[in-house]
This record gives sequence, structure tokens and C-alpha cells, in this order.
Amino acid sequence: MTLKLYLAGPEVFLPNARDILDAKAALTRAHGFEPICPGDIFIEPAPTRHEFGLKISAVDEGMMNRADGVIANLTPFRGIAADVGTAFELGYMCAQGKLVAAYTNVTANHYARTAGFYGDEVREGADGRKRGPDGMSLEDFDMIENLMLHGGIERRGGHIAIHAAPADALYTDLAAFEQCLAVLASRRDGQAA
Repeated sequence: MTLKLYLAGPEVFLPNARDILDAKAALTRAHGFEPICPGDIFIEPAPTRHEFGLKISAVDEGMMNRADGVIANLTPFRGIAADVGTAFELGYMCAQGKLVAAYTNVTANHYARTAGFYGDEVREGADGRKRGPDGMSLEDFDMIENLMLHGGIERRGGHIAIHAAPADALYTDLAAFEQCLAVLASRRDGQAA
């Protein structure tokens, strides 16, 4: 039986979304998996935008329910952290005990990105925690993303690929995605990863 992988990430928002999703699907098939891609199906119109959003949410959850695992693109999107929809999808799959893997095309860890958000104006508070000028503490755990996302993958034995993609290819460079596929394929085939 071919394992089905849900391909989570912000690619659906790209102007060339179809091209990137098709490329990811082709790589997934080349590694012996069946891809399940958000954006691959037609969703019937609804009377309101809100109801249409609910339909998309239900369809995506149904696709995740049919999948055996997920590869999540955690490359920071519209800010310092992963796309929130992708974060939900990764958590959903972790909660179901499914196969999980993720990648990022940015090598700076979560702490470095958050410190950068504060213009590197981070100080140690009286409690010993690093804090921004607004007094908020920063996570400093040497993880690529929020500790719940990174930890959720790592504690389940999932693979995390980190790649330095060129700035103009943050969401189109598939080297780290392909690394996840190769690791999952080697594990599936009983080889050392």
C-alpha cells in the first residue's frame, strides 16, 4: 500500500501555486508516495465567503484524515513564524499520531528571527529570561520554530530539514522538501536515514 502524504504549506497563496504544487506532487510520486495537496480539488461555491471558508476547512481536514502523514513547509510566512494554517495542519496530524516531517528554507532559528523582529533590542530580564522592549519573553530553545511545532515533530521521530534558500525562492526552492521525502522513503524501506 502506498503511503499518502498531505503536503502542508503556504504555497497555495503563491501566484504560481499550481506550478509549485504540481512540482511537489511529482517529487512525492517519484519517491513512492501518493501526494494529497490542498488546492487539488474543486470546492462548490457557497452563498457567503464565510460559508465557503468553512467548506475549505472541512475539505482540508478530510484530506488530512485520509493521509498517512504530512510534510509541512514551516518557512516563515508573512512574518517571523510559519503560516498559521500550516501550523494547525501539523498539530492536527501530530494529534492523530500520523507520520510527520517538516522543512524550512530559512536557517535562522525561531529565537534569532524573534530577536530580529525586535531590532535585536533584547535584554535579560530580572527573571533571567530574554525579553523584548515590550517586556515579552522570547523562546530561546535552538529550534527552527515555536517549541510546540518543532517539539511535536522531533518527539515523534519526525525529520526536520533546514535549507538556506535564496531570498527570491523561499517558497519555491524544493531542496529541503525533497530531503524530507528521501528520509521518509529510506525509513519506509528500512534503510538508515
